[in-house]
Parts: sequence; C-alpha cells; structure tokens
Amino acid sequence: MDFSNVFSSVISVINTIEIGDIIDVGIMTFVIYQVLMLAKKSKIAQLLKGVAVLGVVYVFAVNFGLKTVVFILNNLFQFGFIAVIVVFQPEIRRFLEQMGRANIFSLAAFQKKTPEEVEIEELRRTISSICDSAKSMSETRTGALIVMERFSNLGEIKRGGTAVNADITPELIGTIFYEGSPLHDGAMVVENNRIAAAGCVLPLSDNFEISKDMGTRHRAALGLSETCDAVIVVVSEETGIISVAKNSVLVRNLNRQSLFNLLSKEFVDPIVNASEKAHTKSVKEKKNEKV
Repeated sequence: MDFSNVFSSVISVINTIEIGDIIDVGIMTFVIYQVLMLAKKSKIAQLLKGVAVLGVVYVFAVNFGLKTVVFILNNLFQFGFIAVIVVFQPEIRRFLEQMGRANIFSLAAFQKKTPEEVEIEELRRTISSICDSAKSMSETRTGALIVMERFSNLGEIKRGGTAVNADITPELIGTIFYEGSPLHDGAMVVENNRIAAAGCVLPLSDNFEISKDMGTRHRAALGLSETCDAVIVVVSEETGIISVAKNSVLVRNLNRQSLFNLLSKEFVDPIVNASEKAHTKSVKEKKNEKV
C-alpha cells in the first residue's frame, strides 16, 4: 500500500472541509444529544420507539408494494407531526428551556454524570422538596409525618398504608397532609426518592420521659426510630415546630435550612465521602503502579 497516496487523499479531504461544515455538525450534534437526553427522561422515548416501528413497517410496505399500508402511513406521517407538537407541548417547551440554559461552548454539556453524581442530585432534590413542604406546613400549622427509609426494611409499615408510588413534590406532600385528605393522619414513607406509601401507621414509643407537649405524631416518630434506622420528619399541628427523629433521639425547633443541613448530613454526606475515598484510593493505586 502506498501510504503517501493515502496521506494525500486524507489531506485533500480535510482541505475541502469548511468552517461552516464544522459548525453545522457541532450544532446538530448538540441538538441531537439534547433531544436524546430529553427523550430518556420523558414519555418521548416511547414515542420514538413507536416512530421507529412505523418506519420499519413503512420500508417493508414500500419494498413489497403494499399500497394501502403506504397510503395510510404517508397520511399518518403528514398529520402526525402536528399531533406530536400538540400532545408533547410541555416536553418540547422544557427542551427549549434546557437549550436556553445550556452553555453551548462548554464541554460539560456532553459529559456523562457518574451514578454517584446522579444519586446525589436526586437526593438533594428530594430533600429540598421535603424541606419546602415542612416549612410551608409549619407556617400553616399542618401536621405531617414523613419517614425517609434508609437500610431497614419498612415493608410492613408500607403495606399498612396506601400505595402511592409517585415523584416527590412539595405540592403532592401538601395534598397528602391537607386536613381534608383521608391520608393526612398517617405517615408518608419515602423510598428511593419517591413517595412509596401514605396513611401508614407507625409504632408508638414506650418512652415515658417524652414531654407531655408532644402529641401522637412525635411518639410515632420516636417509636419507629427506636426500631430501625429511618429518619422521620415531624411537623407539629399544634405549634408548627419542625422536628426530626433518628436513632431514638428527637431533634426539635428546626427551620428549613437546619432541616436541609441535617438531612443532607444523613443521606448525602455518606455518598460524597465514599466517593471521595474511592477516588483517593484509585489515585494512590495508579501512583503505585507507576512506581
């Protein structure tokens, strides 16, 4: 093989590339990447699968002369585009908002996050929603009991309540503990950053040293913390005081920031510390290999 000819061919191809071509490819790569990320997080993923199936059927119909199928699919594709815009308007708007916030000139937009980083983001989002809800319910004197599951299995507690299996939002938490809700008297259980169940009954503490100004919610929170490693957030209906029960101890008089700090210390910090230790260990091993 004459490498000089190959090299000359490569150079000639490179010379034909213009700056506009590079910009064109870069913009399309960024847009396609953002579309795929949006599809991964929304219902659009199912739509794309359906379009892919219809595309395969269309190619098959064209090759085998299925005129009726081709006619129907041609019309479907023409009007389907408008239907997609109408049905998925919220997702499309969210995509355009993300495009507006993204830094096109930063390579960070294309960097894949580690599982630890994704988990930390989800935990912080969950904790923020719980803290926002606790603050709001504290101001309106709305009683609440939120159980954040850790390693102990709370299957019996969840089975005793009503299955919810929903994303955590301040609005949904407020609805669950609204006085008119049939689930407001029980506990809400958070598992894997989702509301697993609500209206759950917790075991009451037998500790007679508990202050008499604490009601059933506080006794229930302490009772569960005495039997497992869960962290329980309590909002008093009488006083609006925010408390946290963990390891048989009740921490009282928390505000939104102190509650956020406490929950972050319990759930986020262990993951961050473990990740830092793993990174440090990996760096040391690489250094030892070089030596």
